[in-house]
Amino acid sequence: MLANPVIVDRSDPRFDTLKRGNNLRFPAGDAEAPDRIILCSDSAEIAGALQRVVTAGMRPTIRSGGHCYEDFVANNPHGAIIDVSLHNNVDAASPSGPYRIAAGAKLGDVYQTLYKKFNRTLPAGTCYMVGAGGHISGGGYGLLARQHGLTVDWVSALKVLTVDGHGKVVEHRVDRSHDPDLFRACLGAGGGSFGIVTDFYFEKLPAAPREVAEANLHFPWASLTADGLFRILSVYGEYWNTRGRDFATWGLAAVLTIGPRHPGNAINISLQYCNAEGNAGNGAILQEFINRFAALNPAIHEQGLKVQGVTRRPWLEATLDGSDSGDPARAKYKSTYMKMPFTRAESDTLYLYLTSKDIDAHGFVLEIDGFGGAANTPARAGDTSIVQRSSIMKLQWQCYWEDEAEDADRLKFMDDFYTRMYTGPHVPPEFQGTPFGDRYEGCYINYPDADMLRYSYWPELYYGRTGLYPFLQAVKRRYDPNNIFHSSMSIR
Repeated sequence: MLANPVIVDRSDPRFDTLKRGNNLRFPAGDAEAPDRIILCSDSAEIAGALQRVVTAGMRPTIRSGGHCYEDFVANNPHGAIIDVSLHNNVDAASPSGPYRIAAGAKLGDVYQTLYKKFNRTLPAGTCYMVGAGGHISGGGYGLLARQHGLTVDWVSALKVLTVDGHGKVVEHRVDRSHDPDLFRACLGAGGGSFGIVTDFYFEKLPAAPREVAEANLHFPWASLTADGLFRILSVYGEYWNTRGRDFATWGLAAVLTIGPRHPGNAINISLQYCNAEGNAGNGAILQEFINRFAALNPAIHEQGLKVQGVTRRPWLEATLDGSDSGDPARAKYKSTYMKMPFTRAESDTLYLYLTSKDIDAHGFVLEIDGFGGAANTPARAGDTSIVQRSSIMKLQWQCYWEDEAEDADRLKFMDDFYTRMYTGPHVPPEFQGTPFGDRYEGCYINYPDADMLRYSYWPELYYGRTGLYPFLQAVKRRYDPNNIFHSSMSIR
């Protein structure tokens, strides 16, 4: 091949910067770092780099945006990171498609290019700097998911590099007629198990909205009681469980954010709405949602709900505003799919851990996304690798800190909090400590959590109990027989 990627080894002054992703916990130390980072600008360079790494007997790990939540990429002793971030084209065969998004493209650039060139968009995430490769391979969702479904629901073909039993790199162009098993496996089972997806193809994409309506609700923490918190969470959950199922509301996206109680802190709900025609509408859907919370005043606390009024602005402006991923930090993440509203036990656990003087919750934030709508199309559970198609809310547990000396305490806090949340009569006896059972649909593989490995049924938390995991294992055996692509949570 004529491919000439950039190779950064330990002697290169760029190595200490490029060996890290966004989570500064990894690599865990110098001994865990890779020996080299290979930066590739196109699919030919990626294929050539992968062949050289495999031939040398090194372990390849793959990076697009660098936002892996666990140690799957940066912890690679004596291995090589194949960095595809320079393979970042977004283009199309014609203005009407098909569209191609290279794995290294950042979501913010994807939105801008699709909008400016084709007036199209992708129902993907809200962090500008996240790479398409990892985001789409794990399913992908964002503020347009209720309206248009998950990102993988729109993929029509993939270009994938695998390694056969003889150690030879093989390029596949896969779709529902060509290697359909590999195609389905790459639509939501997460990256790093089967090969390297270099390009995503979309036969069609939704039109970009013209404008959105936005509003923000704030509930001051200071005088909020445990009863008050439960009432807020109940109204939020009941909306998605009832009115939020109606097609007319599918254009409404909401994120409830809650962190430790400190002076001046609030529980926030960010709202965005556009209708199926891509307009902000007459405001009725947003106002109806706000009214449900306004009805709580003044019962839940003295200060009452504060509403940052409904405003309209262009969709692209709203999408790119403040949507970066933040500065790199040490971090830990967890996730939950919820099929029913919050129980009182769950609410009380949140209240305890976020208000108790005896529990150090600094750096913690919980984001609770309204879910459902088109993302819950049942048929898509059968042709993608995302089986969670019945949830009304999706939770991202996050904790951030700076000092390595805090690692043990912060990780223990997150583990204790999460385990306590899902321990009790609201969880079946066999699933204590995890979000599994009638009320839940487990966890999201794009928010991997190595703590779940302690449970023998951990694959079912991420891939359900309908036979998807055995299917993925069969795909793994066929396309990666030597287990070249592996991590602690890859397909076994």
